[in-house]
Amino acid sequence: MEVLSSRVLIRPRNGVRSREFYRDTLGLAVYREFGPPEHPGVVFFLGQGFLEVSGGSADSEPSGHPPSLWLQVRDVRAEYDRLARAGVEITREPRQEPWGLIEMWINDPDGIPIVLVQIPDDHPLRRDQRRPGRRDQR
Repeated sequence: MEVLSSRVLIRPRNGVRSREFYRDTLGLAVYREFGPPEHPGVVFFLGQGFLEVSGGSADSEPSGHPPSLWLQVRDVRAEYDRLARAGVEITREPRQEPWGLIEMWINDPDGIPIVLVQIPDDHPLRRDQRRPGRRDQR
């Protein structure tokens, strides 16, 4: 599998508290924010990788979401075919999400969730932010 980009995903019980911890207490730099302004998802730089803090559940409930991996690949459907033949546990087949990414979910042998993601050619993440109208080559 050719991985183009990756990140660790956490779904905190209290998004505000977790965002403040990673941003202010640990001092991680913000790579990007997305979603509604009142409850944004935040992706932080994490050395050579990224940490995404998004989603979650009410503060009084346990998170219910173990950390997971987010792996960007060139062709999710090709990986689906390959991994299904290899006997990998596929928990959700590829589909395009409302936010435009094509995602498929699998589990590693210990049950750790892995999200395989393909960014379609026309998705806003493909835009080169340095030059409006130009596309990134990822």
